[in-house]
Order: sequence, then structure tokens, then C-alpha cells
Amino acid sequence: MNKNDIIYVAGHRGMVGSAIVRRLESLGYTNILKRTHSELDLTRQADVEAFFEAHRPDYVFLAAAQVGGIAANAAMPADFMYRNMMLEMNVIHAAWQNGCRKLLFLGSSCIYPRMAPQPMPESCLLTSSLEQTNEAYALAKISGLKYCEYLNRQYSTDFISVMPTNLYGPNDNYHPENSHVLPALIRRFHEAKIESRPSVTCWGDGSPLREFLYVDDLADLCVFLMNNYSGNETVNAGTGKELTIKELTETVARVVGYTGRIEWDTTRPNGTPRKLLDVSKAAALGWTYTTELEDGIRMAYNDYLTNNNRL
Repeated sequence: MNKNDIIYVAGHRGMVGSAIVRRLESLGYTNILKRTHSELDLTRQADVEAFFEAHRPDYVFLAAAQVGGIAANAAMPADFMYRNMMLEMNVIHAAWQNGCRKLLFLGSSCIYPRMAPQPMPESCLLTSSLEQTNEAYALAKISGLKYCEYLNRQYSTDFISVMPTNLYGPNDNYHPENSHVLPALIRRFHEAKIESRPSVTCWGDGSPLREFLYVDDLADLCVFLMNNYSGNETVNAGTGKELTIKELTETVARVVGYTGRIEWDTTRPNGTPRKLLDVSKAAALGWTYTTELEDGIRMAYNDYLTNNNRL
């Protein structure tokens, strides 16, 4: 990418999109297109096509999505499938129609099978059944990356996909029901601290293993891949390190400063037993993460304290 190329970041107000914008601006890219949902509803095909015809971006980072944790995915599978399928197909198709030089599609590690080999290589995609609690979201993301692959094969486009592990950081969603595990824990422990609650109850038994990547590290990888990678196979984005949900809750409690008891509601689902990405492909390309988990949680908590008036 040249510094004056037209770069469209879809979803620029979200956690991933805003991090990509920060990274691009820090590197001196000056022609970044942004549209809010009220300005451009990406689920409306005609509006998306008109936008691309008018602006013809050279590069597209497709970071827009409807996202949520276990509860949100279980409660709204139809919404998650429809909205994500519509927006990603509209953007990818319009990018191809209007001669976009390169597009980067953001997926999720939930695309991989529930019982995938650990750590999960990119090649294990579609080798067995998905985790039921987020199947609708996963199917939408698989469709997006496959559409990029098929366009590359049929029309020689240069569209690539990145599959990040669990993300956290500035501009995260801290909604009490619809957030992912780490921001949900930050909010829960903060509220318990200020209300002097004697205990905090968490879902499941704390045994699942998870990997977490600070969102600014992902943004760094996305820009790196846009400039250095082409290929049909997706690229995993993670740290290659994992910890139990129990260890995560203890770390968040320590960072927040909550000293009460942590209890577990085993009637609630655990989700996938283990989700660790094989990040050797990104490493072979010359990239690795820089933010360790506790440092990242501390920065995320500071962002929560600064911006929790938006919750």
C-alpha cells in the first residue's frame, strides 16, 4: 500500500476496525475511508454498491461484524448469520466489482471444528463439526473466507483472510449480556469492587483453555499481511499461548483490584474445551505479537474506566 492509496476500513468504530485505523494513521496512511452504520448500512446491497462505485477504494479491511459471547450467539443465531453473511458478501462482492486491488477479511477462530487438533492449523478448517454455541456466526465467517478464496480462483483477485483468536482491548464491548468473556469479566469485577460484593459468579467450571490477543497486535498483523501476504489459505492470528478461564478470571480480578471470592456456576455452558491457534504461519512470514496478557488487560481496564460512559 502506498501512503496516499484509498483505504476503506469497514467497521472503523468497532474494536478491530478502530485499531486498524490507529495502526494505519501511525504509519502515515492519509486517505482512509470511514463510514458509520447510520451513514452506510453494509447489509443493504444497493447502498454498498453505490458507495464502492463512488469511491473505488484501492484496499479494503473488512472488520465490520455483529459479534458477541456465548449468550448472545445462543439467543440470536438467526441474527448473527443473516447480518454477518449479508454485510460481508456485499462488501467483498462490491470490492471485486469495482477493481479493489486487495481486500483483507477478518474472521474468527470459531470457524475451526469443536474438536480440532490443538494447536489448530489453518488446514483443519471444515474437517469436522463446529461448536454448537456459535455455529451460526462460524458458518457466516466460513462463507466470507470461502467467497474470497473462490474469487481468487475464478477471477484472480488478491483477497486474503485472517482468523484471530479471542481479542480484547480499546473499544471492546462491555455489555452485561452480549460481550465476550474477557470484557465481561472486566466489567463484572469492576462493578463487584465498587459495590463491595463478597463474591463474583462466573459461567462453567473454569476449565476451558483459551488464547487472547491484544487488538492492536492484530491490527499490526493486518497491515503487515496486506503488504506482505497473498494466498487462498487464511492466516491465524494469535499468541500461541493459552490459559484456563479460571486463570484468566484470577488475572482480571488482580488487575481490577477485586479481592472477593470467585464462584462457578456449573449449570452454565463452558463452550469449546480448548481453542489454541497454530501461529507458525504468521511467524514464518515474519510477524509475532508484542503485548503480554496481563499488560494488555491493564490497558483494556484503563480504557474501560475512561470510556464506560458509553456502556
